[in-house]
Amino acid sequence: MSDVNAINQLVTKYKELRKEIAKVIVGQEDVVNQILISIFSGGHALLIGVPGLAKTLMVNTIAQTLGLDFKRIQFTPDLMPSDILGSEILDESRNFKFIKGPIFANIILADEINRTPPKTQAALLEAMQERAVTVAGHHYKLDLPYFVLATQNPIEQEGTYPLPEAQLDRFMFAINLDYPTFDEEVEVVKATTSDAKPSVNALFNAKEIIDFQQLIRRIPVADNVIEYAVKMVAKTRPNADTAADLVKQYIDWGAGPRASQNLILAAKTHAAINGKFSPDIENVQAVATSILRHRIIKNYKAEAEGVTEEQIIKSLF
Repeated sequence: MSDVNAINQLVTKYKELRKEIAKVIVGQEDVVNQILISIFSGGHALLIGVPGLAKTLMVNTIAQTLGLDFKRIQFTPDLMPSDILGSEILDESRNFKFIKGPIFANIILADEINRTPPKTQAALLEAMQERAVTVAGHHYKLDLPYFVLATQNPIEQEGTYPLPEAQLDRFMFAINLDYPTFDEEVEVVKATTSDAKPSVNALFNAKEIIDFQQLIRRIPVADNVIEYAVKMVAKTRPNADTAADLVKQYIDWGAGPRASQNLILAAKTHAAINGKFSPDIENVQAVATSILRHRIIKNYKAEAEGVTEEQIIKSLF
């Protein structure tokens, strides 16, 4: 099948996928879109939102519609690396046997990742980066596609271990979840307080998702679009000659080269799901906020004056 036909097929299947997810998830279209772009680009995503916004339900529903294996890990201060990776035990014949931990699934929901100590966060991050884990000197490959969705609660920061910048950088997207609108909330309450249990069908399987991920990597990108993405990232660095005025005033550190790579990959996916055969500058702008939001570090002046990351990113367009 040619790439042109494959992209047309992706557009059709993507629309069906959105309809299927909407059977269970009311609203939050932008969030679902960004999670799916992240999956088809082969990246990971960080969801930031207050409790009770159906983050787990959303991830579970997406995993079901994609036909993928899903595990949820609730991060707590006493969670050890072996609790997520698995451990070796002695079996009846006194041989060591490896019992796989919950990290061995296609989609992992790392709930409240900032509640657990750095040692356990680091164990998850090796899996994210290498798509493999090392336990007792043995290397175990994880099944592909492999995707980590971590959640953070922005309110209560008591007793948390914020993710260091280098680890945040491994997430392709940082997605903010907002409260539903009045009408959406009415719909949610109607749906969740009755005995109706909507079920969703699997529209994809692991092999198809890997094929689409490879298809997206093959999509050509014009040089001017790549240059636009790289220039936009360079503008976030306060010491660069090209730094934007707001950046010089309000930013301590800008985004690194991984941001440029992710901008182009996500723009390719954004273009493909909208039936375009090559991304343009609009596609880069459509994904920029969620890709740069967690990669720029504001200074105390920005905090004091209430300047948001979104305002700074919008000024770069």
